[in-house]
Amino acid sequence: MSTNSAATLETPILDSNHYSLLQRITEEGGYAFASMAIRAAAGDTRAAEAAKEMAWEQLHSGPWHSVVPVWRDAYAMACLHVAKHHFSSGEFKPALRALDMALIMGGLTLRDDLNLCIGKVSAALRGNEFSDNGEGQQKDEWYKDFNLAEVVKSLPVKSLTCKTVGKKCGLSLEGFLREHFVSGSPVIISDSMNHWPAKDRWNDVNYLKKVVGFRTVPVEVGKNYLSPDWKQELITFSEFLERIQSGDGSSADMTYLAQHQLFDQIQELKQDIVTPDYCFAGGGEIRSVNAWFGPPGTVTPLHHDPHHNILAQVVGKKYIRLYPASLSEELYPHSESMLSNSSQVDLDNIDETEFPKILDLEFLDCILEEGEMLYIPPKWWHYVRSLTTSFSVSFWWSNEGNSSES
Repeated sequence: MSTNSAATLETPILDSNHYSLLQRITEEGGYAFASMAIRAAAGDTRAAEAAKEMAWEQLHSGPWHSVVPVWRDAYAMACLHVAKHHFSSGEFKPALRALDMALIMGGLTLRDDLNLCIGKVSAALRGNEFSDNGEGQQKDEWYKDFNLAEVVKSLPVKSLTCKTVGKKCGLSLEGFLREHFVSGSPVIISDSMNHWPAKDRWNDVNYLKKVVGFRTVPVEVGKNYLSPDWKQELITFSEFLERIQSGDGSSADMTYLAQHQLFDQIQELKQDIVTPDYCFAGGGEIRSVNAWFGPPGTVTPLHHDPHHNILAQVVGKKYIRLYPASLSEELYPHSESMLSNSSQVDLDNIDETEFPKILDLEFLDCILEEGEMLYIPPKWWHYVRSLTTSFSVSFWWSNEGNSSES
């Protein structure tokens, strides 16, 4: 391999752990993979691609939770070899795609190597694409005029007619603990995101294109995850932004970046957000930080989660409806274990004959405005609809009493 560092991706963790990783992989029957990985490390591009395919097959050999963890590390290793070969040939986009796939699907052992390489490849790509015309672009904002009267017509029946979620400005941590965390009652917190860089940056389409446009992300296509036409795709962030801007609003090809740990994958966006102090209430720990980004009309069906949740609305507006855990039986949860936290009721098209109880249930709802946070207690059922192009961040955490939940 070339010794020119400018044309080489450094992988210190892989270099020092290569032998031990291969040994662990062979102990799981990966003899053919190890053979290909050794050849890949010596500069064989075809062997690198073959090793990546072998690991990919292992990742899809059964349910995700049953995958032997070392095969996730094997996939990351193979992706690093593939990326190295592309980078040394000046093929920066395929190199970056391989590295992103490793972050999305691979294990944690080589994550620092992956982030190191991504930084170098991204810098090379930005230098190529934006050296002449990347500076001084006028801010291109998402936000469009918002007609509440028109939007309400598209919301579920009885929306904004019952009790609305209370709103508090600059709620103290002590007040949050005493009045909402302990009692398990939702609240909207305003003026707690003014210091987030994301508030300004994510409203600029050009910023997102420049900083993360080349990155590969998983998106959902279709009405929602309960729909028969729902599917997942892997596309670049720029392709995703183009779909949002050019979409016709039909549910069949609605594209949504939903419940993805985007900030573990893309460090530049992680630097734009700040974990709210409220998330440390109860002495627990952060379980997951997820991104939700999509056009108007994206819907998360009625469901509940096991953790405390702060939903921070960075760009745009969302309608949210909430039902307490005490009404679970009346909300007709699915009987299948994998969907037992989701309701069978489609709030956008309620079958009154099949689900008669739901029409008389009381609920809380609200329009979550840009710059506001909503606290959703554990087990509270919630339905979410984007009213405009929307970029939200959800922080899930568990207190000491339920930190063992998954």
